[in-house]
Amino acid sequence: MRIVLIPDKFKGSLTAAEVISSLTSGIKQVYPHAEISSVTASDGGDGFLQAVSTAVPVEEVIIPSVDPLGRTLQARYLLSREQHTAFVELAECSGLVLLNPSERDPTRTTTLGTGLQIRHALENGAKRIYVGLGGSATNDGGLGIAHGLGFRFKDGSGTVLNPTGGELNKIRSIDREGVIKELQQAEVMAVNDVQNPLLGPQGAAAVYASQKGADADQIQSLENGLRNLEQVARKTFGNSTAHLPGAGAAGGAAYGLGTFLNATFVKGVEFMLRLTRADSLFEGRKTDLLITGEGAIDEQTLQGKLIHGVVELGKKYEVPVLAVCGKLDLEAGKVQQYGLEAILEIRDTSKPVSYSMEHGAELVKKSIQEYLQQRREAE
Repeated sequence: MRIVLIPDKFKGSLTAAEVISSLTSGIKQVYPHAEISSVTASDGGDGFLQAVSTAVPVEEVIIPSVDPLGRTLQARYLLSREQHTAFVELAECSGLVLLNPSERDPTRTTTLGTGLQIRHALENGAKRIYVGLGGSATNDGGLGIAHGLGFRFKDGSGTVLNPTGGELNKIRSIDREGVIKELQQAEVMAVNDVQNPLLGPQGAAAVYASQKGADADQIQSLENGLRNLEQVARKTFGNSTAHLPGAGAAGGAAYGLGTFLNATFVKGVEFMLRLTRADSLFEGRKTDLLITGEGAIDEQTLQGKLIHGVVELGKKYEVPVLAVCGKLDLEAGKVQQYGLEAILEIRDTSKPVSYSMEHGAELVKKSIQEYLQQRREAE
């Protein structure tokens, strides 16, 4: 029996590496001699740096930066000096996990800390920057990132504004005089699998701001602010990335990366599977089963995130794909429609969600063990 494991994290419960460990333990209960290969993956969101560090030789760089509310913290990014390439995870400085629930307010938060990381990487010799997007506490359109690199956003009287979501409406001009020279020669990639544009009913504010603590009035204000930023930026630079699929990622940080850093949008799953050389696990040898997973699976998960990419990989090499998740929100008939052999929901519905979160490792192990046992008996 040869099995390949490419799961994502179970957010708030297990890292991707821990999911792999639990799956391996469960598989070995049924197939003690199974050959198991694995890839620690990410769609560009939380866990991006961990996935990168297992795939390529990099050094960890720790610098002083700031969190979404401007408080100092120590943050890391990864650097390959040989390749002059840096990897930055937006959630390290701008993540929702850095705030208590009572502190969540996207009118007050900023991506400045991420901008300071990018700046340090560029001044530290990086020529290429991959920015993993996801898990943000922000809705500033990348204002903070741009500010960290030397852009200044001013109101009608010429006063420099704080780079937060609540100041977006006040922007009347953009000053580029202080932008660091290293940015001119840099190649920046925004890595994510979100397809939302910047504005409108599917945009950054409308879809995601409530998760970050915004009420209805604030969501409308943020929408208006992002629209104002886009209009001023378009007049300044002569073009716009607001309409591009993915521009709304991380509270519009992807838009900011595209507009101010001339970033290219890269699909997270494709990037990670290429970086980890996942194809090499299948070429020239037969694989019996490919197992993936994520904390929650719904239709959106299967249309653009890691699991979708893994399913496509399975189709390419004609390998059946099984998914494991904490919570399943999908009609039964849709499982095969999306190319999956089955989806295993590990949660114990007789107990509170907190139980499943705390006991995720053993529940993953138990679920895969029971499924493979039944599968083996049916063969």
